[in-house]
Amino acid sequence: MAKLKTKYVCMECGCESPKWMGKCPECNQWNTLVEEVDTKTAPASAPSLSNLSKPERMQDISIEEEMRLSTGLGELDRVLGGGIVKGSLILVGGDPGIGKSTLLLQLSDNIGKKGLKVLYVSGEESVKQIKIRAHRMSTDSANIYLQSENNMDYIQKTIEDINPDVLIIDSIQTVYNSSILSAPGSVSQVRDATGNLMRIAKGQGIAVFIVGHVTKAGSIAGPRVLEHMVDTVLYFEGDSHMSYRILRAVKNRFGSTNEIGIFEMADRGLAEVLNPSQMLLSGRMKGVSGSSVIASLEGTRPMLVEVQALLSYTSFGVPRRTATGADYNRVVLLMAVLEKRVGLQLQNYDSYVNVVGGIKLNEPSSDLGIIAARASSYRDKEIDGGTVIIGEVGLAGEVRAVNFIEKRINEAAKLGFTKCVIPYNNYKNLKDDPKIKVYGVKSVEEALNIII
Repeated sequence: MAKLKTKYVCMECGCESPKWMGKCPECNQWNTLVEEVDTKTAPASAPSLSNLSKPERMQDISIEEEMRLSTGLGELDRVLGGGIVKGSLILVGGDPGIGKSTLLLQLSDNIGKKGLKVLYVSGEESVKQIKIRAHRMSTDSANIYLQSENNMDYIQKTIEDINPDVLIIDSIQTVYNSSILSAPGSVSQVRDATGNLMRIAKGQGIAVFIVGHVTKAGSIAGPRVLEHMVDTVLYFEGDSHMSYRILRAVKNRFGSTNEIGIFEMADRGLAEVLNPSQMLLSGRMKGVSGSSVIASLEGTRPMLVEVQALLSYTSFGVPRRTATGADYNRVVLLMAVLEKRVGLQLQNYDSYVNVVGGIKLNEPSSDLGIIAARASSYRDKEIDGGTVIIGEVGLAGEVRAVNFIEKRINEAAKLGFTKCVIPYNNYKNLKDDPKIKVYGVKSVEEALNIII
C-alpha cells in the first residue's frame, strides 16, 4: 500500500505547507497549522450554478423588488435587513450554549407555520433529541423535516427529495465529504461543504443557515474564507450566566451591519426584547453618585444605556485604569481632558468605568456621559435620575455634535426622562420642539455645571 502524502494547513487562513511550522507565513498566527492528508483527486463532476452559467449584459437583466421572508422574530428580521432573502447563505456563530440552535428551531417553527418546508440537518444531535427540545419550546409545525446526518452526499440527496424552502445545517464543522481524506472540521472539509451549500443556495434558490463553532478567541472556527463565501455572518453574543443575548451582524450583503437584536432566554426559548432601553435601565439605583445615562445608537435603533464610574483614592504609585464595555484608550483620553480642561486632580485615583448590561459602546456620543459619571463619583454628587447626556468630547474640552439627535431625544422622552444635555450645534439645529427640557452646551465645564 502506497504511503499517504500529508501536508500542513493553517486553520485561520488556509495556507498550505509541506512541513509543520510554529508560525503561519501568511497570517502570522501561532500554532494554527494542522496535518491533513494530501489528496489530488477531485469529484468527477462538480455541480455548477446553472442559472449563472451564461453571461448576460447588465442592461438586459431585469430586477424586481426582492420579497423577503419574515422569520416571525422581529429582532432577527431587523438584523437580517428586513427578513430572509431567497437563495442567501447565512452563517450563525456563537459560544457553546448561547442559543444558536434554539434560535434556528424557533425560526423553523415560524416559517413552517406559513406553509413553507424547512429541512433541519443536525450532525450533533439525533432527531429524538431535537424533538425533545422542540417539545419543550412548543414547536409543532408539520412542515419541519429533521435529519441526523453529517455526510454531504446524503444531505444533498435529501435536499433533492424534499426540495425545502429553508435549509439549516447544525453545524458546518461536523459535515464531511467522503472523497476528501481529512477529518470533519478541517480546512478542506469546511471549505468543500460550504462551497456545496453555496451552490445549492444560489442554484436552487434555497435559503441556507449554517451554524459555526467559535474558537477560544471568539472567532468562527475554520478557514477565514468561510466568512467570505457566505452572504451574511451573524454573531450571537452574551454571557451564559445571564438571560440576555445580543445578535449582531458583522457582514450582510442584503442589509446594514450596524443593527442588533436583543433576546431574553426563557424556559420556552428566546423571547424578543422590544424595549432594550427599559431593560438596560431596570436595575438602576437612585441616590448613588457615579451613574449617568447616555443615548447610544445601534444602527437605526436608539438605546438608553447606564454608564457607571468609580474613582477611589489609592496610595500606590501607579493608579489603576479599567474599562468594561467602552474603549480603554478612549476612557484614558477622557480622563486627561478632565484633569487638564476641568482641573480635577485624578492622578492619585483608581478609575473604573462599566457599561451596564454587557453593551459595548463604539460611538463617540458616549464621551460626555462617561466624563459626567467620573466627575460625579469624584465629587460624590448624584446626577439627577431624569437626565440623559449626549455628546462627543474633543481634546480641547469642547462638546461636538452627533448624528440622529432627534431619535435619541425622542427615545429619552418616551421613557419619562425630563432633561437632556446635548451639544450646542445640535441644539441650535433642532427642527421639532422636543418633549423634554434640552440644554445645549459648548464645553465640558459648562456641561458639568448643568449636570452636577
